[in-house]
Amino acid sequence: MASISPGHPVRLAKRTSNLFRPRDPVRGALDVRGLDGVIAIDPVARTADVQGMCTYEDLVDATLPHGLMPFVVPQLRTITLGGAVTGLGIESTSFRNGLPHESVLELDLLTGAGEIVTATPDNEHADLFRSFPNSYGSLGYATRLRIALEPVPGEVWLRHLAFHDSTELAAVVEEVVATGTWAGQRVDAMDGVAFAPDDLRLTLAHWGRGPYAGAPSSYTGQQIYYRSLQERSEDLLTTYDYLWRWDTDWFWCSGAFGLHDPRVRRLWPRRWRRSDVYHKLVGLDRRYGIVDRIDRWKGRPQRERVIQDVEVPLERLGEFLTWFDGEVGMRPVWLCPLRLRSGAGGGARPWPTYPLEPGRTYVNAGFWGTVPVGPDAPSGPLNRAIEERVEALDGHKSLYSEAFYDPETFDRLYDTDNLTRLRERYDPDSRLTTLHDKAVRRR
Repeated sequence: MASISPGHPVRLAKRTSNLFRPRDPVRGALDVRGLDGVIAIDPVARTADVQGMCTYEDLVDATLPHGLMPFVVPQLRTITLGGAVTGLGIESTSFRNGLPHESVLELDLLTGAGEIVTATPDNEHADLFRSFPNSYGSLGYATRLRIALEPVPGEVWLRHLAFHDSTELAAVVEEVVATGTWAGQRVDAMDGVAFAPDDLRLTLAHWGRGPYAGAPSSYTGQQIYYRSLQERSEDLLTTYDYLWRWDTDWFWCSGAFGLHDPRVRRLWPRRWRRSDVYHKLVGLDRRYGIVDRIDRWKGRPQRERVIQDVEVPLERLGEFLTWFDGEVGMRPVWLCPLRLRSGAGGGARPWPTYPLEPGRTYVNAGFWGTVPVGPDAPSGPLNRAIEERVEALDGHKSLYSEAFYDPETFDRLYDTDNLTRLRERYDPDSRLTTLHDKAVRRR
């Protein structure tokens, strides 16, 4: 950190990023290329020690040979362990395992003061440990994490349930959360897609083959995973393919590059059908305004990028989707139930920088695309409306993409008073950028 002049923000120099908010350019950054490895897997204790820039792709490659996986594996291969903890990750096991930071046992953090501290749930840095999730580097950067692992077999049986409205879907989610089962079968993972107001699919995943008699399917070639939810009632995947089922097509966003056309798909090298490749292409478009130029040339209204993940209480999901259809009109929408993970004593640990309510079921709604809005697009009218609606429904919004909150609202939603107290202790010279500056002011 001493190599970065005082007055310049301390940031990381990374090869990949899963952020979708533009940032002001900075001079100098911390070279973290050497912090991308798996340190050790302990198959007996079921733990993994990893460096902060280790991707989940590399970690899964190390754990699956032991019949183990992280409690939560975010859906994109190049999400890093440090990024998923400081920026929040989520996936289909989150209804029983919470979010990735809830399986962290301890972590080493580089603070704004240039020190490495080891934070655990009950040592002298416990407040830092609890406040680090959703801090996006405003409290420091994880250099090492020890996380818990869980056993998993080599195959996953899927059941795709169809519903005509969100009330029916919510009732099944509620039952699975309460009992851990559906129709007599244990449910290990659960997520879904709302294709249309009257076409919602919920996928229940079961570790193991179950009663499925056929061979595992593959969605890394010509077949597209998200379409299978509407085409079949059950399926079988290898565990490896299940964990990365969304990555090959970046959910359904690869369609923007023509990859849903079989002719294009056959010509697009399989090694390039990855979320990080698509992300780089989006970055090029943002830099040079390619799509905006084409729209102007064709006389089409300017588009607003609506790329967000929000959490709304399960009982308010129908209200949100109805409002979303009327005001935004974007489908499909990814649906992923989640709850704070209960600890050994039965209670869930609070996480002040993203204060979900213990014992309450939420649904993450993810929607990623553009909407034609005209000349107001740069001011983000739809994104602002989403923020207001989610808050009105007692929900929360992730901060990996653009945010427009005023300082007072942001402080209340993300407990920045607590962050300020911790920054005074661990970053007395304010070398790190504040969370509001990162998320809203794009610094």
